Order: sequence, then C-alpha cells, then structure tokens
Amino acid sequence: MTVSSLRPPLVNRYALWAIGALGAITLSLHQAGLFQQELVNPGGWSQCWQFIRASVHPDLSWELLHLTLAATLKTLAYAVCGTCFSLCIGLLGGILCSEVWWLSVFPPRSQPRSTSFWLVARALLALPRAIHELLWGLIFINLWGLDPLTAVLAIAIPFGAITAKVFAELLDETPRQPLQILLNSGVAPLTAFAYSLIPQAFLDLVSYSFYRFECSIRSAAVLGIIGAGGLGYEIFLSLQSLRYEQLWTFFYALVALNGAVDFASAWSRQRLGCVSRLDLNVKKGRRSQPESPDRGNKGATKPSKAASVETATQERNKNRSLTAKNAAIAAQTPLFLILGLLLVLLISFCFWYVNADFSKLWLAVTWQRLAEMLQACFPPDWQNTSQLGALAGDTIAMSVLAIALAALGGMLLSFPAAHNFFLPGGLLNPGQSKGESAVYPWLLLLLSRAVLLVCRAIPAPIWALVVLFVLFPGILPGAIALGLHNLGILGRLKAEVLENLSFQPLEALRAQGTPNALVFLYGVMPMTLPRFLAYSLYRWEVCMRETVIVGFVGAGGLGRVLTEQLSSFDYRGVIVTLLVFLLLTFGVDWLSGTVRRSLR
Repeated sequence: MTVSSLRPPLVNRYALWAIGALGAITLSLHQAGLFQQELVNPGGWSQCWQFIRASVHPDLSWELLHLTLAATLKTLAYAVCGTCFSLCIGLLGGILCSEVWWLSVFPPRSQPRSTSFWLVARALLALPRAIHELLWGLIFINLWGLDPLTAVLAIAIPFGAITAKVFAELLDETPRQPLQILLNSGVAPLTAFAYSLIPQAFLDLVSYSFYRFECSIRSAAVLGIIGAGGLGYEIFLSLQSLRYEQLWTFFYALVALNGAVDFASAWSRQRLGCVSRLDLNVKKGRRSQPESPDRGNKGATKPSKAASVETATQERNKNRSLTAKNAAIAAQTPLFLILGLLLVLLISFCFWYVNADFSKLWLAVTWQRLAEMLQACFPPDWQNTSQLGALAGDTIAMSVLAIALAALGGMLLSFPAAHNFFLPGGLLNPGQSKGESAVYPWLLLLLSRAVLLVCRAIPAPIWALVVLFVLFPGILPGAIALGLHNLGILGRLKAEVLENLSFQPLEALRAQGTPNALVFLYGVMPMTLPRFLAYSLYRWEVCMRETVIVGFVGAGGLGRVLTEQLSSFDYRGVIVTLLVFLLLTFGVDWLSGTVRRSLR
C-alpha cells in the first residue's frame, strides 16, 4: 500500500462544506451591500461617543437604583417561572418525541407504526420551536395585555419545545440495555424509563436545564422591548430617550445578573459532575448493544493472558474511580439538600413576585379573542410574495453573516478565556511564571471572559439599536448585533470545550520537543474544530430565529415587514410572513443537522 493511497482525497465532504460556507458568506456580504452602497452614517458618531462616554459615569441616584433592583427582580422572576414550565413541557415532550419511547410502547413487529407516531410527535413541537419568544409575546399581548402571564408563557412555550427536542436526543443516545431488560420483564414503558434511561441521562438533562435557564434570563430581557417590564423594558426606554447614564446603569445590572447566574450555574454543575452546558457532536456509542462472542468465527483469536490482566486492571481502576465518585457525591448530599431547599424557595418567591393570573388561560374571553385572531388570519394575503422572497434572502444573509462573526470571534476569545491554556502551568505556558509575566495571563483571562459576558448579556435588539448609531438600517446592523450577542454565547461554550480537553496527546507532542505553535496547529485544532463547528451550526439555527427580533428595531429582513403588519393588525399578511419564516427556519434546521452529522 503506497503513501498516496493512504492520503485522503482533496475533494471530500469537508472540503465541499468549507467551499459552500465561503460561498454563502461572500454572497451574504454582497446581499448586505458591502460592495455597492454607503453603509456608515457619519452623523451618528457624536451620539456614539456620548454613549461610550456615559459608561464611566452611570446614574447612581437612589431612585434609579431602586428602580433597577425592581426591574432586575422582575427579569429574574420571569426567567425562573418560564424555565420551570419549559422544563415540565420539555421532560414530557422529550419522552414522547424520543424514538426509543415509541419503540418501547409498540412491539418490534410494529416498527412502521412507532416511526409514524415518532414523526408526528416531532412535527407537533416543530412549530412552537420555530416561532421566537418575542412573537409569542406579541400574540399573548393581544389575548391578555401586559399581564405577567404574557412573559411567562412567551418563554415557556418555545423553550419547552426546544428543551423537548434536546431531551429526546439525549434519551435516544442513552444506553438501552437496562431499558430492554425491564421491558422484557414485563415492566410498563413509563416505569422502565423512570428507572433506566432517565437516571442514566440525569446529569446531561440537568446540565442542559442550567443552560436553558441562562437563555431564559436573556429572553426575559428581550421581552421587555414589547412592554413586559424588567431590565429590557427600562433599557429600551432609556435608549429611546437618549438617557445614556441611566442606560448604563441598567446595562451593568443586566451584566451582573447574567454573571451571577453564570457563576451559580457553573458552580452547581461542577458539584454535580456535569462537565459542560451543552454536549454536541460527540460519538458516544451509547446505542450499540454489547457484542456476544462468536464461537463459530474461525478468525477470532483468544485474548492473551497479558491482555486479560490489563483488562482486569482497567476494570478495577474504573470501579475504584466510580466508588470514589459515589463517595464524593454522598459526602455532598447535605449540600445538595440545602441547594434543593434554596431552589424551592427561589421558585416559590418568583411565582409570588410575578403574581401572574393563570386563571385567564381557561376564561371564555381568552378563547373568544383567540378565535377572532384566527378568523382574521384567513384567507391569507398572497399578494406580496415577491417582496417576501427578497426579504427572505435578506434574512438568510443576515443569519449567515451573524454566525460567521460569532463563530470566528467566539473561537478567538475562547482560548484566552479557558483557564488551561495561557495561565501559568497551562498547555501553551507550561512554566511557573513569576512577577508581571504571571499577571498578564490572568488579566487576559479576566478581560476575555468579561467581553464574552457583556456580549451575551446584552440582548441582540439592544445591540442593534447601538449599532444603528453609526450604520444605516439594513442587513449589516442586524448581522453585527446578532453576531456580537452570539459571540458571547459561543465563546463561553467553546472555552468549556477547551477546558474539558484530554491533554495526554498534547503532552505527548510537547514531550517530543514540538513547538507550541505546532502543538496548537496539529494537536489542539483537530481535537476541537469538530466541536466548534457543531456549536456554531447549532447557534446558526438560533440566529435564524433571532433575525425577527432585530428586524423589530429596524435592522431589516422579514422582521421589519412583520413589525409593520402587526402594528397595522394585518393578520392576513402576518400568517403568510410567518409561513415563509417557518420554512426558512426548518430549512436551516435541516441543513445544520445534516452538516453536524456529517462532521461526526
């Protein structure tokens, strides 16, 4: 066998996906008018400078601080209540949307029927998942006005559908041998799930629940733009009235709230043993059944005595580590009980503080208004389909540019934000530095994490309003706003990937005298790039949904025309615009999933 036969072909699926991505970015830049028209507004630089200068002297008056505290509590309460409902929806929907559930309910010979039920369950949750929480909020405002119930359900419904999808994927990837044993023993499917799959996937479910709560904080701030209250509402009012000192006070409060939730989430996950918020693109081999020995296979060889001894040693070490881990968890049981009690108290306080009137859900007037809204949507108005087609192209271009900015910026900031790379004793700084050389890596770590925190804490519509100081309305301001917001999220997720890397292969390279640059190029990047791309593709789906909210503040795309239709109560046009947007969302979802699977 020659060396050329071992070399991978130049034209493979990875190269084709890379060429397609570069082509999409180039076309999106052309669609944004980067090479054709003037984009910068020179008259906005003075306001931009006033905005930046106000950051060093925010308004710290007692009245405004009291208002800030109340808005912060309202934002937190909305997020807690919405997350509680979304997790309940997600757990139930995750079971019903998992393939393994329907395979457990129906006998093996009824596989076509189980597949049909599985596809129907996934399709029912696709619609609420595709509609952004801001649109849900606008729908509920027409039903209940600015009641707190509007904000809670606007978070709960789409996030519940998203959580159900992720929970279903986690359950489908969990080992099924214990489930099969219980089902073959005559145990009911739901009981078998509760005693086999769910305990195995518990840490992954809890880890994603923490991540979903962090997302709820940001969504609760976004809902303030439509008048739901909280920090987002106060920020929007201050920005519209050009009160930049007050604006920065609310900014700092929002960043502090996100930072506190981020720290509490990371600390809790570390105590529970959850390594990351979101686990994507990992070949876990969970669904494979254990192979039985094939005695009739003449090519099978009996393992050597040395191999048997090594296997036994590995099993003993594994059992010891599991025993130590279980002992550590048992030692922390009182701490977990205290945390559980505090969590119950927090949830109870938030529901009391929100004081939402849940009785409105079954009032006759609610269903009457809903019926009137549905009647006003039909027949759909198909006259402006050509305009919607052009705006759909703008929306796709906005999402592509946003995820390109977020993916590249998040990757660059993730390395200094990880604690095991540039700090003394890290991979790229193996020596124990002293003096100023030890201070600079810590400053770089804190600065990069602060940048990521600020980027993800400030909602994308607020970023869009800030960017519109110096740019004319269009695709580019929306792409930059979405890119900055998702940069903070992707940077933190990618930093966790780096912090959870196995350093044994990298240490082996460095022990052979390999320079740090080559260790990074030939060791770190091949190990992390597939995960980085998976996270970026996952956030691309979210960027497509979020193009609507930046369109609400004048950033272009389908969100702009949707705002005009909703403000004029043109529900016949709204239903067509939503249909186009849903088709785009499902298309991006399918393409993203296809690329992620091909990269595994």
